[in-house]
Amino acid sequence: MSTIAPDTIDEKLTAAQIVTIIVLLASAFIALVSELAMGVALPTIMAELDVSASTGQWLTTGYALTLAVIIPATGYILRRFRLRPVFAVSMGLFSLGTIVAMIAPGFEVLLTGRIIQALGTGVLVPLLITTTFSMVAPSRRGRMMAMVTAVTSVAPALAPAFSGLVMAQLSWRWLFIIVLPIALVALVIGALKIPNPPAATGSRFDVLSFALSAVGFGALVYGLSAVGEGAGEGIPALFWVAVPLGLVSIAAFVLRQVRLQRTGAPLLDMRIFTRRAFTTSIIQFGFLVVGAFSTSVLLPLVLQESLGLGVLETGLFMAPGGATIVIVSIIVGRFYPRVGARTLMVAGAVVVAAGWWALTAFDETTPVGAVLATYLVICAGQALAWVPIFTLSLGSLPDELHAHGSAALNTVQQLFGAAGLAVLVGVFTINTPGRDPAAIAAGGQAAFAAGGIVALVVIVAALFAPSRARQAQAEAASNGAPTFVEH
Repeated sequence: MSTIAPDTIDEKLTAAQIVTIIVLLASAFIALVSELAMGVALPTIMAELDVSASTGQWLTTGYALTLAVIIPATGYILRRFRLRPVFAVSMGLFSLGTIVAMIAPGFEVLLTGRIIQALGTGVLVPLLITTTFSMVAPSRRGRMMAMVTAVTSVAPALAPAFSGLVMAQLSWRWLFIIVLPIALVALVIGALKIPNPPAATGSRFDVLSFALSAVGFGALVYGLSAVGEGAGEGIPALFWVAVPLGLVSIAAFVLRQVRLQRTGAPLLDMRIFTRRAFTTSIIQFGFLVVGAFSTSVLLPLVLQESLGLGVLETGLFMAPGGATIVIVSIIVGRFYPRVGARTLMVAGAVVVAAGWWALTAFDETTPVGAVLATYLVICAGQALAWVPIFTLSLGSLPDELHAHGSAALNTVQQLFGAAGLAVLVGVFTINTPGRDPAAIAAGGQAAFAAGGIVALVVIVAALFAPSRARQAQAEAASNGAPTFVEH
């Protein structure tokens, strides 16, 4: 997929570009909602299909594993193939998986449908980020990344509410029935209207790199996910096999990419990490993801088991977080050019840390309204940080590395999400002495304290982000433009 030189980008988007961005935003949104809606529905599906919890968890673990395998290769896919076919294949796979899951007669077919869905989803979010970034003039990238952040961040907040509403009135199949028409409409419009510029040529697909990334990232996510899913039963033996195998394979993958850079054919170009702005941004992003993933699991658990909320009430509780993210993202997008990335990243990290530490004081007697207010504060802090993280990280890279940067961001999201969830759920389990509301609250306090410590790391990482002047220098250098810094 080709990209557009920054000096040829007009300030005003064309009609075709607007349609492209809207279709990509809608496609990524419904794919993410479908991915995350399964958690609330899982107990009902396990009961109806007569499978155990360890088997049923593969509906989420299998999805995560597929994403871990496919996402590192998206940098190559987005550069090697044209925009329209990449979108058509990705959305086509997601739609096919949705159909298979919708009509599944049993668990095995349902799992197959979920894996096919994941094969499409793995490319959609990197495709959205890379395409919108290449279409928009540098002066408007903050606002555009605010829109992308809002859409990709609101999905985790709305998915539980969507799933809760559906499961309260209908069967689990309606989770796929409702999504399918939207996916098909997006597929048709995108296949007809999305532009199709020439793709980069001359790069070959390195099978060994893909094999190393598949084994490395897949094994690492599987081992970490197994800890979270098996919480309360100790660390499973497979963890001690999967995680070391994953780490060794990832190290071999990185070394091979460095070697392949000399011939210009890496699957994931490691030169992105030579840019300070990108490296500091992705570190902060990784630790922010730890909190975001863990909140989506731990908070509903505490709400239901300690504060007595039902499934539907819990889903509705999480929904305002999505609205908060949208509103704050829009505001941040407007102020980003004037304030700069580091100020917003530090402010967001401080707000998130304050929210996590506030949660450590809550117990089974805490009013639900107080928990909701704190949750919204955390969502606001995440939006404050995410918009500048995406804009700064990709803005610091030259045009030809945008696809690789997007792939790296999404890979980090999967890895840190799985790792953070495993650690914080483990902390929760170790510090939960029983199943009564008070015990659940005590476990939640310990896990939220661990999340607060992680949030402090986010603050430190944000402090190392480049200043506004250095940010302008980096972006000008990546765009090939002359640099003028006011002293």
